[in-house]
Amino acid sequence: MSQYLRPRIPGAAVFFTVCLAKRGGTLLVDEIGLLRQCVRKVMQSRPFVIDAWVVLPDHMHAVWTLPEDDANYSDRWGAIKARFSKHVRLKHGVEAVGCKPTLPVEVLEPFVDEAPRRVGLQPTTPQNDIAWLRSTRSLSKLAKQDAGIWQRRFWEHHIRGKADFEAHLRYCWGNPVKHGYVERAADWPYSSFHRDARLGRADPEFVGEAAKGRYGEVA
Repeated sequence: MSQYLRPRIPGAAVFFTVCLAKRGGTLLVDEIGLLRQCVRKVMQSRPFVIDAWVVLPDHMHAVWTLPEDDANYSDRWGAIKARFSKHVRLKHGVEAVGCKPTLPVEVLEPFVDEAPRRVGLQPTTPQNDIAWLRSTRSLSKLAKQDAGIWQRRFWEHHIRGKADFEAHLRYCWGNPVKHGYVERAADWPYSSFHRDARLGRADPEFVGEAAKGRYGEVA
């Protein structure tokens, strides 16, 4: 089998789609405070610019700009995913997921910035998602003590010019509308859209648009 080699371009702007192993789960929004903490912690040691980021219940999209001398986005995603998996394991019990710690054990910070759940979203509990993860891990994941929270691969697309950059920003902003969670981008709390609308970069009444191209997720 051929091995996929991801592009490595220092200073690039890159669009990502990152998914949970359980499509239809809600762990990302159930643990939004934890996810935010993990991203902040990784950014302290591996900086990057967040041009856009939207978190849905079972997947997320982001556009990052990497430092001029750095092309390594894979390690950044690996660190975010590993830290999130570790803290889910710590929060819900050592055997809740069964993952192997990949980072030093730390004291969890208080979850102070979790947003309320939105009308129209019917989340399961984190415990239900974790129980599903335990029951569906593959033999290889069991052998490696892998938490199985994330899909192993993620989608990346290197941005090619201003129009491509703006199209991927709008895709991030409109994704909650596309999936039927809200009617306007402004109604979804887990999105950089709010920052961009506040700074005058996005129309506060934006309701999404028909996407053209590939964005790494099932329609």
